[in-house]
Amino acid sequence: MRAGQGRIRPLTVHHLNQLLLVCSLVLLVAVAAVRISSRSGLPSLLVYLGIGVAMGQDGVGDIHFDNAELTQVIGYAALVVILAEGGLGTKWKEIKPALPAATALALAGVAVSVGVTASAAHYLIGLEWRQALIIGAVVSSTDAAAVFSVLRKIPLPARVTGTLEAESGFNDAPVVILVVSLSTAGPVEHWYALLGVILLELAIGAAIGLAVGWLGSWGLRHVALPASGLYPIAVMAIAVVAYAAGALAHGSGFLAVYLAAMVMGNARLPHWPATRGFADGLGWMAQIGMFVLLGLLVTPHELGDDIVPALVIGLVLTMVARPLSVVLCLSPFRVPWQEQALMSWAGLRGAVPIILATIPMVQGVDASRRIFNIVFVLVVVYTLVQGPTLPWLGRKLRLGDGSEASDLGIESAPLERLRGHLLSVAIPDGSKMHGVEVAELRLPHGAAVTLIVRGGESFVPLPTTILQRGDELLVVATDPVRDATESRLRAVGHGGKLAGWLGTDGAGR
Repeated sequence: MRAGQGRIRPLTVHHLNQLLLVCSLVLLVAVAAVRISSRSGLPSLLVYLGIGVAMGQDGVGDIHFDNAELTQVIGYAALVVILAEGGLGTKWKEIKPALPAATALALAGVAVSVGVTASAAHYLIGLEWRQALIIGAVVSSTDAAAVFSVLRKIPLPARVTGTLEAESGFNDAPVVILVVSLSTAGPVEHWYALLGVILLELAIGAAIGLAVGWLGSWGLRHVALPASGLYPIAVMAIAVVAYAAGALAHGSGFLAVYLAAMVMGNARLPHWPATRGFADGLGWMAQIGMFVLLGLLVTPHELGDDIVPALVIGLVLTMVARPLSVVLCLSPFRVPWQEQALMSWAGLRGAVPIILATIPMVQGVDASRRIFNIVFVLVVVYTLVQGPTLPWLGRKLRLGDGSEASDLGIESAPLERLRGHLLSVAIPDGSKMHGVEVAELRLPHGAAVTLIVRGGESFVPLPTTILQRGDELLVVATDPVRDATESRLRAVGHGGKLAGWLGTDGAGR
């Protein structure tokens, strides 16, 4: 089977049946592999890349695939979905305090990382400056999915998670602009002109993303759709509109889709649990498809000569460029050294660098295949090194000791005909709601705890029922007190039964 740059055969029903069988089997294997990656502590991207490599020309599948342009197009589409899903899951209250630091990392930090890494690629490996700058730019983008897939079991401080999440959402945009500029133009004579272009495109993308997100949120809250299943489709469509509008306006479409999704994700939209689940499923499918395709594109027997250069560049990136950018960008914000150390080591690379490495191939840059191979080896090797050690480092730095109260998991489903909401509340291990009586919640008038699920059994609570960690509560609230009810529940989760008296609000302050 060959899928290269040549003529594409017409797709018949027989070919469609074969394609559906192969794709569905790959999806099932990838879903099952998530279990393996979760136990081993490795980001699932390595499993998906491995599936693609195994299906490729050096593997058991013997599929010859070398279409870099198709890979880039599909990779861009997948990134739009992944960024939209990430934006929908970003909590504004968590990233707001970390926004200045994250912005500094996404802009100044990227510049430092590009400069240091490119210098190493030029002086230590012998690459030309254009090729060195492309590699420096390509590997300067961090991957939130890779980071949080190995940190999900550690209750890190909100400032650390907020900074890492916002940085990974923001730094894709300037890196994409920089790689495209370096790959499509000649030598950069005026760096300040390139900086101006980057800032202008970011500003356009941010403005369009915020506007589309606000308009979309307003419309979804005021227009009653005839079926609940239409809300998730509408949300994802609005996010894609933000990307397309930003890109067509010569702005950053990636920043636009992330910001639009973040605005909608914090707007309390109708049928939010269904929307979140739909976006999460699309995000997984996008990751699986993208990584498998990237695995197909690589040719393992060609990687031998590029292993040592990849290790050298990755060592400089991991031990010098990333820590230096973190120290320079976060020290002015008085971030403790323990948090800086963890964020220095948590700069995992994932899908974005490998996809960006296809841009020079499409543009015909000299040694572009070598750039792709170096980036591929770097991402795989250093993910294998950093991924399993991140939880250990978090514990050693005492950033995952659970001393901070864990936030409640609250989902809301509107009861439209009854003019109310049904809140599903999960009490995590670190919540200070443990040991609080139902009456001591002091919920607003018009809200009540109607059911508790504990140990697989459900019962109707009494006012004197004591809540325990691991409980799941069903809370019914009328429309006027819905927000106040959630705020009070979160306040008790952070401050205990005396929340409010001691100044603890719903944001955990």
